[in-house]
Amino acid sequence: MSLLSFLTKTELPKEHDALVGREEKIFEPSSHFVNKNIYPINSSIFEKVYFGMGCFWGAEKYMWEIKGVLFTSVGYGDGFTKNPTYEEVCSGRTAHNEIVEVIFDPNEIDFSILLKAFWENHDPTQGMRQGYDIGTQYRSGLYVTNEKQLKLAQETKKAYEIILAENGFKPITTEIKEIKNFFFAEEYHQQYLAKNPGGYCGHGGCGIKLDLG
Repeated sequence: MSLLSFLTKTELPKEHDALVGREEKIFEPSSHFVNKNIYPINSSIFEKVYFGMGCFWGAEKYMWEIKGVLFTSVGYGDGFTKNPTYEEVCSGRTAHNEIVEVIFDPNEIDFSILLKAFWENHDPTQGMRQGYDIGTQYRSGLYVTNEKQLKLAQETKKAYEIILAENGFKPITTEIKEIKNFFFAEEYHQQYLAKNPGGYCGHGGCGIKLDLG
């Protein structure tokens, strides 16, 4: 990879430089391949949150395995391009991140459990990459849907950053903010590692635990 292409892939484009996209949706889920739940799951008591942890295949698997999570989907979020394709996101010209939409029941699972899984199962200090996956779509991101989520996300970031620093890691680069937009990725990406058990999963984490106590 040349220096120019590297910089292009690791710098977010301005909105006026981003691809326009399209009005039609790329995909919309109907049921979950693993837990068979039907989408959409509508209830005033359920909550949504979005995690960017690098390649979304492995990130989604971490989340669907947690008790209390009702539905997971992968997609592209917090960028400019409307209904982008995978190829467009990988071009670095959409500003989107590969993220996982998680629908969970707060009566069954505390939000902090999801945050623990998020922090521990990727390296949040790497900026616009995750391991060998380089690009703006692999940045660490935590996108919330209410103030309570935002407060706890910021608190756990601060706590985890202290622990990481004590173990020689650089500062956390995770962006934490309210979700701006989310577009479902193509069908073949959904629950990918359940459909392809030997598929690629580039997650490793830092090997450092977050003590919720």
